Amino acid sequence: MKVIVHVDGGARGNPGPAAAACVIADAEGETIGEHAELLGRTTNNVAEYRALLLGLARARELGATEIEVIGDSELIAKQVQGVYKVKHEAMKPLHLEAMKALREFDSWSIRTVPRAQNARADALVNAALDGRQI
Repeated sequence: MKVIVHVDGGARGNPGPAAAACVIADAEGETIGEHAELLGRTTNNVAEYRALLLGLARARELGATEIEVIGDSELIAKQVQGVYKVKHEAMKPLHLEAMKALREFDSWSIRTVPRAQNARADALVNAALDGRQI
């Protein structure tokens, strides 16, 4: 089963209070799951990795075998693609965990879109940080 997972993470202040979110859709684009979690105090980039890990875990729970990850963080996407090196020490274990999780899928891809095209995941992050449901 193929799923499309929109991910987003954010921190208010950098570092600051942070949250991660994912929106999972089936191959036809129908939403089959939404998840958000508060992360405590961390950086934007760590929150983006946490969002990726959240999306990968939820996709596996749904039985996905193929995954297309879409986010608005060029840094995370390029690091996962192997285009950029992971230099920051705090992000190295997150990168390794993400690569391990991706290997559990038969096939995977990751790409970036402008924030406006990732609006639902972004809204979930902000709702989590504001302590409200949407």
